Amino acid sequence: MSLLERLNEDMKQAMKNKEKEKLSVIRLLKASLQNEAIKQGNSELTEEEELTVLSREVKQRKDSLLEFEKADREDLAEKIRTELTYVDIYMPKQLSEDEVTKLVEETINEVGASTKADMGKVMSAIMPKVKGQADGSTVNKVVIQQLSNR
Repeated sequence: MSLLERLNEDMKQAMKNKEKEKLSVIRLLKASLQNEAIKQGNSELTEEEELTVLSREVKQRKDSLLEFEKADREDLAEKIRTELTYVDIYMPKQLSEDEVTKLVEETINEVGASTKADMGKVMSAIMPKVKGQADGSTVNKVVIQQLSNR
């Protein structure tokens, strides 16, 4: 079942259950996916493209959450947290920090990185491997940590 089909099924279920917030998030996700397909001129997105759109949606919400928490707007922050729980349902299983560390070490060895100056090489090699499974800031932190220990 494609992501769009899954969203359609979940949307019907959310309508039946009168889950307004969930329905709203599903509609936003569907719209984002459809807009991306139109932008690319495709009728359907590949799994990787769908993952890119979902990752973008998660990042936008996390950024908003950070801003709302900074501004002490707990009401808005709580709404974003709820939205994130609904978006996370459609994301692949997230890697643990240990798994990210292991992947970073392997990638550092693959590209032959030895100093922080090689960070760009490591990041460009590892990000496709962890796409949708780990937050870029987490990966960045681990790469810096690993390169500092060398």
